[in-house]
Amino acid sequence: MNRVTNILMTLTVLGACTVSASASADNLLGFYVGAGAGESTVRSDSGFDPYYPDSSHPHHLAWKVLAGVRPIPFVGAEAEYIDFGHPTSADSTYIDGAGYYGSSADSHPKAGILSGVGYLPLPFLDVFAKVGVARLETYQETCTSIVTNAICGSSVLLRQNTRETKIAYGAGVQTHFAGLALRGEYQRIKSTLGDPDAFMVSVTWTF
Repeated sequence: MNRVTNILMTLTVLGACTVSASASADNLLGFYVGAGAGESTVRSDSGFDPYYPDSSHPHHLAWKVLAGVRPIPFVGAEAEYIDFGHPTSADSTYIDGAGYYGSSADSHPKAGILSGVGYLPLPFLDVFAKVGVARLETYQETCTSIVTNAICGSSVLLRQNTRETKIAYGAGVQTHFAGLALRGEYQRIKSTLGDPDAFMVSVTWTF
């Protein structure tokens, strides 16, 4: 009976080792997935609204999902989808001799990003920087109401949905706990409509 038990235990250990080795061999590229959230700054300073000369830089909740590979400790690649949030802002201004006008701005940038990542491995954490190409989609809407002598005048509503391919870049640090990694990073995308950026905290899992 003891002999049968020992054989079964040996086979179990060998099977576990085989599965572990197989999983490690299957992930030679260091494939990982993750998700994160943080605070964004959504800039709407492109002059889209001709009646609203001031730039709008509201903050909002941003989130992202990501997948990447890290075949060697110093170099990797990453694909991400980032939603920078959907903030709105409003303002009113007195125009000398003309009355008041009120203006509201609504912007919602989203992007898919493909980046190369460079790592500086340190004893307890990694410092990394990334640069890549983003397919940025930005929806903007502005509404302006002109009031003259307490009488509501014309209202102007402008909408546009712009898609552009731009440079994305970022940097951050991460620390590891077995297959898990906790990272904090800053990311920004160059845009003709105002560069959206975000500080985010993410968790990734390496298989």
